[in-house]
Order: sequence, then C-alpha cells, then structure tokens
Amino acid sequence: MRKKQKLNRRDFIKLSSIASASLPIVLSGFPIFANEKPKEYSFTTDNDNILVLIQLQGGNDGLNTVFNLNQYSNLQSVRSNIIIPENELLTVDDVTRFHPSMAGIQKVWEQEKLSLIQNVGYPNQNRSHFRSTDIWNSASSSEVTISSGWIGRFFNENHATFPENYPSPENPHPFAITIGKIVSETCQGPSANFSMALNDPDNPGTALVSNAGEIPNNCYGDALSFVNETVSQTNAYADIIINASNSGNNLSDKYTSSDLAEKLKHVAKLISGGLKTKVFVVQIGGFDNHDNQVVEGETTTGKHAALLQELSEAMFAFQDDLELLNIDEKVIGMTYSEFGRRIRSNAGFGTDHGTAAPLFVFGTCVKNQILGDAPEIDAQVDEKEGVQMQFDFRNIYSTILTDWLGATKAESNTILFDEFDSLPIFKQGCSAALSSENFSLEKLKINLFPNPTMDFINIEFIGNNEQVKFTLYNTTGAVVKEITNKKYTAIKHTLSIDIKNLAKGNYFVHYQSKGFSKTKKLLKY
Repeated sequence: MRKKQKLNRRDFIKLSSIASASLPIVLSGFPIFANEKPKEYSFTTDNDNILVLIQLQGGNDGLNTVFNLNQYSNLQSVRSNIIIPENELLTVDDVTRFHPSMAGIQKVWEQEKLSLIQNVGYPNQNRSHFRSTDIWNSASSSEVTISSGWIGRFFNENHATFPENYPSPENPHPFAITIGKIVSETCQGPSANFSMALNDPDNPGTALVSNAGEIPNNCYGDALSFVNETVSQTNAYADIIINASNSGNNLSDKYTSSDLAEKLKHVAKLISGGLKTKVFVVQIGGFDNHDNQVVEGETTTGKHAALLQELSEAMFAFQDDLELLNIDEKVIGMTYSEFGRRIRSNAGFGTDHGTAAPLFVFGTCVKNQILGDAPEIDAQVDEKEGVQMQFDFRNIYSTILTDWLGATKAESNTILFDEFDSLPIFKQGCSAALSSENFSLEKLKINLFPNPTMDFINIEFIGNNEQVKFTLYNTTGAVVKEITNKKYTAIKHTLSIDIKNLAKGNYFVHYQSKGFSKTKKLLKY
C-alpha cells in the first residue's frame, strides 16, 4: 500500500487545478488553503506585542511620497511633468516634506509616533513585481529563491511540528491573519502557512466538505485529506474570531469607507476583543503607475495621490483607534513595497520600476525620527537610474524580530540567513530588547576623492573597532565590486580603489557597519 505524504499549501495549490473537479467542496468565508494554524504559541505578560504589515502592492514611488527641499530643484528638472509644486507639500521638518495627500501621516508624525526610514532596498535589485515581492516576503537575497516567509520561519523556530493538532485548548487563537482572500507569503513556514485569510470578522463563516466517504489513495485523495484537515481547523477558529469580534470595539471616528481603512478597522476590533494573534497583514494595491500617475497639469491629483490619501487616512485612523482603545503600546505597523520607482519620470506622466524607497514604521512605541539621508538627485540622471539603497530591508526585519517580537539575535540570524544589524526604531521601555541608543548618522563622515575621477578613488573614514563593509553599486542597484569587509580600528583609514576598468557613468559607494549605513555618489568620467 502506498504511503501517504502530507501536503503543504504549495503542493495543494499545484494539485488543485486537476483535482477540483472531484472535490465537492462548499466554502463560506475562507479559501480552502487559508487556514493553516499556528503552532503552540502563547502570549506572555512581557511580550504581547503585535505587528501589522501594510503591503503597498505595485511599487510605491518614494520620490513622490517624501521630498527633500535640498534636492527639489534637481528632482523638478527630471520630473517636470509630474512634480508636486513646492508650496503644496506638507511640512515634516526644515527640509523634509510629504505629498499633500498625506495629511494623516503628517499628523502621526506630529504626534511623535512615526519613523521614516529612507532608501530601503536590497543589493542587486530585481525589478520584476513577482520576484521582488518574493524577495521581500521571504527575506532572501536576490540571488537565491526561498519558498518560506520571514514571519513563517520566525514562528517555526520554536514550533516545528506545526500544523498538527491545532488549535488546542492551550493555544486556541490563530497565530497570524491576513485580512483578505489569500494568506500572506510572509507567513509561509517550511511546511505550512502560519496565517489564515479572513474577509469579515463579524461573519467568518465555516467551511464544509460534502464528501465524507472513503478517501482515495491517490493524488486526489491527498488533496482531499489536506482540505479536510484545513477545513476542520477553519471551523474551530470561527467561534474564536466571532467571540473576539463581538467583544471588540472601534472608538475612532476617523475611519473612512476605503478598503484599507476597513481592513485596519477589523484589525483594531479583533485586538480589542482579545484575539491573541501576533501578526496581521493587510494590502493596498494599485501602485504600479507607469502612466497617468498624476493628472496632467494638476500634479497634486491622480492615481498616486488617491492611493497615498487612502494609506494616510487609514494609518491615522488606525493609530487613533488603538489609542482610544488603550491598546496602542502593544501594536506597531510597518509599510513595505517591492521596490520604488525610477528617478526620472516617463513621457506618460508616470514612473517605471526602480530600486529603493522610503518605509514607514509607526506606533506609540516607535521613535519619531528620519533615519538615513535624502536620496541624492542628479539633474543629468540616466533614465534607468533608481534610488540607491542605504538600508537593507533585512535591517528593519532584524530589528522587528529582536526588538519587538522577542526573537534572540541567533534566531534572527537563522531566520534572515545572515546577520543584519538592528536599527534604533523603538522607544526605551517599549521594546523587547533595545538596539543602540547612540545611533547618529551625522557622526559618520565618509569622504570620496577625487570625485569626479577617472582612474581611482580614495575612501576616507574613521574606523569603529567593528566590521566595516564597503560595496560599489551601479545606478540600477547591481553590485559592481565588494571593496572591503573586515574589522577596522578606531583611527582614520584611507582605501584606494582602482576603477580604470569601469565604464563611464555614476556609481554609489555604500558603507555599512554596526547599524550604520551611508551611500555616497561617485562619478567616473
């Protein structure tokens, strides 16, 4: 007799197209593969922190989201058909401005609950939506393909037997929830997804299998067995979710009727109702604006403006609700998008796939700050050039894992496949484990000379008795050369780098050491 093999979600998806005709399944509320449950995880009094991920699908144009007045003139010259008039921008600090549709996020900033992290990306940026999304969700490098997600691996660290025998009396709550129809790939574990998909907390529904007879011993039977297990878990979670929804509340009157606002409203209600779910994922799509990103002649309006307004209003209402519900100190939110857009706009009043972009982390426990330098804009920028990375997105993930979710540094290194320094994102007294309080990019001085140059470049910097990595990138985010990666003593150092064989054009020298990152532009002529 053939030994049966357990299917995971990915296997089931592959089989479902051929097996669907023989699976008489009636579903109400959940997709059939969405309810793989958490392993044994319970909240503790010292860490009941919750993470809300807001995915901006399509590639958000960071240069039309956050502006720097010192770079505005050059940006205007390369984006003359889509640039927002300077007098329409919303004030953040002396030189930083927000898009005029972002009044809600501006209020979160004024309430001192927002970290703006500049120029977030990864080396060798892939400009495919699907591949870059996979990279962000899996936290892999761009050179390898990983089938699991970073949140899924976090859960799997201590719960490797999942999903057997869950929910249990000791652990009755779903571990992660995606508000929508499809579970998030961020929560995909090595063998099963730790998330479940939920459209309406007030009516989660149940899933019923009409075939209760003998299950055939073939691929169709394997699929049906997987569905049966998933369905039973779905039904068990339904009452828990309904109870939380009935017990919960929304107190803010700031919510609009937008899709994202409704999703975040559901999240706040479930948390206030006592649902002990650790991670929530919501999405907002439509950011792939190759054309008509703005309305011609009315650049403050258009598709991107509407999306930023929806995001901004939803974030503000959600944070307001959390505070009124008195649950704000245990919830943070983070936005992310697969890539930014190119620096130069196109003729269709839009922007094409780029590289790095700003990222927002918000919440009562989040430091109010701008981390990183404003993107450097060249008035003669190549049409394919994107914003150069300053922070690897896995630096933010590492920070959230250790300082918010309570992972050890060793666990974070395993989850992210490498060691990534944490950033000072959280306020003292709020986080599980605090990163450095002495983080100051202003203290980091890196000089390049001569610049422009023809044959060689000198890099002058002060060591810090820590590992220092210098990497040379081209304007598309590809690694050209790893200059050095070793420990440097706390004295002045000068590296002389031969670049005679490089093609003429712009390059970027990227510095990284112990949570510090900085990017300097280099011109080879």
